[in-house]
Amino acid sequence: MDEIARRIADNLALIRGQIATAALRSGRTANAVTLVAVTKSVPPDIARRLVEFGAVDLGESRPQELWSKAQALSKEDVRWHLIGHLQRNKIRRTLPHLNLLHSVDSRRLLVAIDEEARAIGRVASVLLEVNISGDITKTGLPPGELEAIIESATRLPNVAVRGLMGMAALAGGEDTARRDFSRLRELRDRLARNAPGEISLGELSMGMSGDFEIAIEEGATLVRVGSALFEGIDL
Repeated sequence: MDEIARRIADNLALIRGQIATAALRSGRTANAVTLVAVTKSVPPDIARRLVEFGAVDLGESRPQELWSKAQALSKEDVRWHLIGHLQRNKIRRTLPHLNLLHSVDSRRLLVAIDEEARAIGRVASVLLEVNISGDITKTGLPPGELEAIIESATRLPNVAVRGLMGMAALAGGEDTARRDFSRLRELRDRLARNAPGEISLGELSMGMSGDFEIAIEEGATLVRVGSALFEGIDL
């Protein structure tokens, strides 16, 4: 095993251990939380090492990077996640690669995804991105708009809303992150109680390298970890 592979293996083992411990603190098991390894700015050969060590859920922020890496890793068993903004003119090329889109931030985008998914004969799994911190520099739907968008999703047969995605405020530290994650979980729980029967809101995508343990303690089912996986590697 070369030095890069050893570093990735060690980092991955550490993060998996942290996920398992945080899940236990939340009364769950490690397999209740999916690690999405964020490979933005990482070359395909490094991303391939993650897959070799069993991290098959890979996330990209930019559609173009996802297209490129999906082609480079076409022979690998990868489940691709888009965690950044998706413009409507990039849906057609992106959708065939995706296992899950985390970042639907408008009804207009949801309708466009439904149209493209119908054209290729599939159902697109998506999360609704929520601006839970109220930070005007962040993307995401205002919490007050979620109920109406979820109701409208019942009329879009080629879109499956699976849950919510959000980010903690940049400022404020661990207490603020915990507050934001707790608010997102509470919002999801309230919406789930009132959601139409065909809508499932089981997924909560929240937490990144600096705060994923707090996110898990507050109910995250998907954590988006990038830089911590590549600690000690000169990229």
